[in-house]
Order: sequence, then C-alpha cells, then structure tokens
Amino acid sequence: MNQSDTRVGTFPVPAGQDLTGMEGRLVVLTHDSGVPEVKLPATVNDPAVYLLVDGNTDGGLVSVQPWAANVSARVALKGTCVPGDKLVLADPATPADAGKLRAQPVTAGKWFVLGLAEEKGADGQALLVRPVVIGLVVISA
Repeated sequence: MNQSDTRVGTFPVPAGQDLTGMEGRLVVLTHDSGVPEVKLPATVNDPAVYLLVDGNTDGGLVSVQPWAANVSARVALKGTCVPGDKLVLADPATPADAGKLRAQPVTAGKWFVLGLAEEKGADGQALLVRPVVIGLVVISA
C-alpha cells in the first residue's frame, strides 16, 4: 500500500498550554475546536505518546517526536530507577512532575507503562528510555 500525506519524525503542532522549558517531557495530543494541540498529561493514565522536543508558550508552535520503539529518547525522570525498570507517568497532580516518567510503583493501582529504563537514573535526570507501550498494568492489593 502506498501512503501519502503522513508524518515521519519530529513535527510542529500548537501548544495547548505554556510548554516553555518542558523539553524532554511526554505530552498528550488533544485539540481545540478540532485543531490539534499538545498538553502535559492530566492523569497518570493519559496516552502521552509524544516527546516534547522544543517548547513554546500557549498557542505557539512546539516540536514533538512520536513515541516509537525504534528510537530511544531522553525523558525527564522523577525519582530513581535501574536498567529494565518499567516506566510510567509521574503524578501530574504535582505540576512540576507532569510529563515526567518514574519507575512503576509496586503499590496497588493502575499504571500505563510507556517505556523501559536503559540506564540507572537519578531524580531530575534526562533518562535514556526505550519507548514501549505495554499499556495498562493493574497491581492488586
């Protein structure tokens, strides 16, 4: 099948909120009256499958990279991790953590696994991550 009018790699899209200085975080594709835009995730289970490459103010164009397993990425880390850890979104209830990844907790809950750590990580680091969308993992009490 031959396809046209598709996107490969990084592409521009409007910011749906101020994303200045948020490079290296994951964002969610949404829309404003049918016009695509990206925002930081609002919950730990949002489908944040785009990496913010270049930020901008609300309404300005930002650059995003699709979350694809054939390209590793560096993402802001919350907490610590070791190679092979499953990574999930950090709790966006703390605005400074929105769009960051963290090691999957072992506590009961639902976690949307978005990647695997490819190196040991410390809080605030731009962690090397292998994008893999394992999906929703439920840990029972």
